[in-house]
Amino acid sequence: MQQVYDAVLFDLDGTLSDSIELILSSYRHTMKTHLGKELPDELWLRGVGTPLDIQLSEFARSPEEVVQMRKTYSLYYVERHDAEVGMFPGAIEALCELKNQGIKVGLVTAKSKVGAERTLRKHELMDFFDVVVSADDTQRGKPHPDPVLFALKQLGVSPKRACFVGDSTHDIQAGNAAAVDSIAVEWGPYPRQLLDECNPTKWLKTPAEIAQLGKPSS
Repeated sequence: MQQVYDAVLFDLDGTLSDSIELILSSYRHTMKTHLGKELPDELWLRGVGTPLDIQLSEFARSPEEVVQMRKTYSLYYVERHDAEVGMFPGAIEALCELKNQGIKVGLVTAKSKVGAERTLRKHELMDFFDVVVSADDTQRGKPHPDPVLFALKQLGVSPKRACFVGDSTHDIQAGNAAAVDSIAVEWGPYPRQLLDECNPTKWLKTPAEIAQLGKPSS
């Protein structure tokens, strides 16, 4: 019989929010502004799911440049966010169905609190999640288990009764390290081979399948 969860945690970018193209264009703009050239998208994608400053530190030549890069990136991203960022088709409906089954629903994102709230506010989801854990809430972010465990502590749910749904290797590694079921999605930017190497518990093919995480089946 399929595992029945008391809580289902979700990553945001690339899992619920279709924001990867804006993330990449913000990265390209930032690199061209500060380094004078655009770098391959693959270099940035491998860090998606980790805090922005950590990603930028891989490219900046000094701590001061990290600060300047963050300003450039954030300004570009914020100016375009509302026009370009949507939710994956069927994601909101599946989330509502999951919550209507009495399951606690949480968000665990590498975005700052301000950044996460920007996306949630746009889609009228500010009061939807039972817990929202951002990069501001734990000292260590994904792939460490700390954000996942912090969310479960707030919910009062054991890792054995929870799962974490994400699109990146950092999500799957964090879920595995927290001893929850790790659920990989097929619609994100990461190649399936890379996610497979992290040994996710199971896969979801479409956002509509999110609702099935709360339904027992023989």
